[in-house]
Amino acid sequence: MYLCILMRKNSIISNLCWLLVLITFTSCSKFSKLQKSGTDEEKYQAALEYYGKADYYKAGILFEEIAPTLKGGAESELVQFYNAYCQYHQGMYNMSQFLFKKFYDTYARSDKAQEALFMHAFSLYKDSPPYNLDQTNTMTAISALQDFINTYPESPFNEECTRYILELRDKLELKAYEKARLYYKISDFNLYSLKSAVVAIENFRKDFPDSKYNEELAFLRVDAQYNYAKSSLTYKQKERFEEMNKYYVQFVDKYPNSKFLKEAERQYTDSQKEIERLAVMEKQIQEMKDKAKEKSEEPGRVTTSDPSSEEK
Repeated sequence: MYLCILMRKNSIISNLCWLLVLITFTSCSKFSKLQKSGTDEEKYQAALEYYGKADYYKAGILFEEIAPTLKGGAESELVQFYNAYCQYHQGMYNMSQFLFKKFYDTYARSDKAQEALFMHAFSLYKDSPPYNLDQTNTMTAISALQDFINTYPESPFNEECTRYILELRDKLELKAYEKARLYYKISDFNLYSLKSAVVAIENFRKDFPDSKYNEELAFLRVDAQYNYAKSSLTYKQKERFEEMNKYYVQFVDKYPNSKFLKEAERQYTDSQKEIERLAVMEKQIQEMKDKAKEKSEEPGRVTTSDPSSEEK
C-alpha cells in the first residue's frame, strides 16, 4: 500500500516537471518567434506585458530591439524609460545609470525627467563598491546625488539623497581610517611606513574633522611619531621628538579624558628625557668642536694641512 502511494506521488511530481518544461519551452519558442518575425507594435505590447509581469530580462531585450526604430513620440520615451528600469531591476546598475542619464538628457521636459535623474544617481549609489575597494564610483555617486538635490531642491527624493550621501561619506571615512591604520599596523619601526602613517592620519583629520575615529587616530599619530623619532638617525631625533611633543599637546588638549592618555603621557615623558639627553650630547659635541678650533688657532701651531708638516 505504501509503495503504491509513493509511486503515485512520484508520477505526479514527474508529470508536473514535464509540464513545467513544456510551458518553459513553449514560452521560449513564443518569445523567439516574436523576436524573429514580430512587428514593432507586437514587440512593444509584449515588452509592456513582460514588464508588468516583472520579467525584466525579456522585456529589456524587446525594448532594446525596438528602441532604434522609434523616432520620438510617447512610445519612444516610454521604451527608453522602461528599458533603463529593466537594467536596474536586473542589478545592472552601471548600465541603468547610463540609460537613466541618457533619458534625462533626451527628455529633459518629460514628467519622468526628475525620476530619471534620481534613478541615475541612485543606480550609481547601488553600484558603489565595498569600502575596502577603490572608491572612485562612490565619489561619483555622491556628486550625482548632490547634483540632483541642487537641480531639484524641492524634490520629495531629496531626503533619500541626503541619507545616501551620508552613508557613502561614512564609507569613504572608513576607507581613509583603515588606510591610516594600515600604515600604522605595518610600520614595525620602518621609517617610511611610520612617516606615511603620520601623514595619512593628518590627512584624515583634515578631511573628516568630526569623525568618531579622530581620538584613536590622534593617539596613533603621537605613537607613530614617537617611534619614528626613536628609529631615526641621532642627528634627526631631537627635531622629530619635538614634533611628537606638539602632537601630544594637541591630543591632550582635545581629549583630556582619553583612554589612550596614560600611554601618550608615558611616551611624552620618555620623549622629554630623549630631548634632554640629545641636548646634552649636542652641547658636548659643540664644546669638543670649539676646543679643537681653539687648538688649531694657537700661535705657532702647525696644522695637518700645512705642507711643511707633511714634509716632516
